[in-house]
Amino acid sequence: MDASRQDAKCAALAVLLHNAAGPFAGLPRTAGWGYPEPYTRDLLISSLGIFASGHDSLLRSLRRVLETLALNQSPHGQIASLVHDREDRGASDTTPLFLLVLGLFRRFTGEAAFLEEAGARALQWMDFQTIDDRELVGQQPTSDWRDEQWVLGHGLYVNALVHGYLKALGLQDRAEALRMAANRADGRGFVSEGRPVFALWFYKVLRDTRCDVLGNSLAILTGLADPRRARDMVAWIEAGCAELRARGELALDLPPCLFPFVQPTDRDWQPRYERYNRPGHYHNGGVWPFVCGFYVAALVAAGELPLAEAKLRALTALVRPARTSLPAPHGAFGFNEWFRAQDGLPAGEDWQTWSASMYLYAAACVEAGEALYFGRPASAGTQA
Repeated sequence: MDASRQDAKCAALAVLLHNAAGPFAGLPRTAGWGYPEPYTRDLLISSLGIFASGHDSLLRSLRRVLETLALNQSPHGQIASLVHDREDRGASDTTPLFLLVLGLFRRFTGEAAFLEEAGARALQWMDFQTIDDRELVGQQPTSDWRDEQWVLGHGLYVNALVHGYLKALGLQDRAEALRMAANRADGRGFVSEGRPVFALWFYKVLRDTRCDVLGNSLAILTGLADPRRARDMVAWIEAGCAELRARGELALDLPPCLFPFVQPTDRDWQPRYERYNRPGHYHNGGVWPFVCGFYVAALVAAGELPLAEAKLRALTALVRPARTSLPAPHGAFGFNEWFRAQDGLPAGEDWQTWSASMYLYAAACVEAGEALYFGRPASAGTQA
């Protein structure tokens, strides 16, 4: 292992430990300074790096997050958007993330009945999120992690999470039914003619064929995409990124979260995008380290190990820049939230929990040569 990767891993662990207790009931912070709140999706996604760290205090913190979410579950089983605030609801991804992480946590610890009642209630909530009472779930615009990006009807990212939790909870028949529905090529699934990557979303005759890198990475990791499609997805994403770089729209050797970018002349451009979501920024094609962590893991899952090594090196360089001055001794690593695609400059909050965590997870997958936790039971942590 090269020294820069080891330094980045040590710094990532330091960020997670720094952020492990915040001002809201002692729950973890979403970022070192900018986001003191315990945002549910960020902290649940960060579980993958916590598992990879094997650090007992972080595992205890994750357990507390899950237990607090269960206590703050809505009367019908929905998981809140803020861990400590049961009235902050409406996210389409928090409940499937809770179920996915619950399944992985049970396997990691061997506690098969952990939060059994809360899990059953969350499953019941998700059963009623389908649009047509079939396998794929639906969502409202801006209700998932992209609070400035419109995703209508059946979103790839959320349905990949559903596929993941069905497998993690041992509901294999339901997982297979969802996989078959997602892979339909008749306009009623995520398959779009002429491209291997799944559509960002579809509903009836409407479809957005832009590439959602997080959604497609999760599709590879959870097995929603079969191995051949996974390899074709990777080749298509890499070719698309090369074209973006050739046009001066991408300065980094890592993929943006979405491409092609939504332009002001496009029919799906929203007036708010001019201020909050310009092309190559934020959710409209910004480069997010946590998304890149999922992409590196997906490369490993697809059998593209040399490419995964190369992208991990690029991610190691990306997690260094900070937007603000950082305190010693870990100020050499910013673990910033997101970067502008066109110039590669950090534009979000520093010491972001999921940026640090997903770096640890990506590095662990490359070093193990497998996509950890999605294919086999995990082993328990060992560090104090």
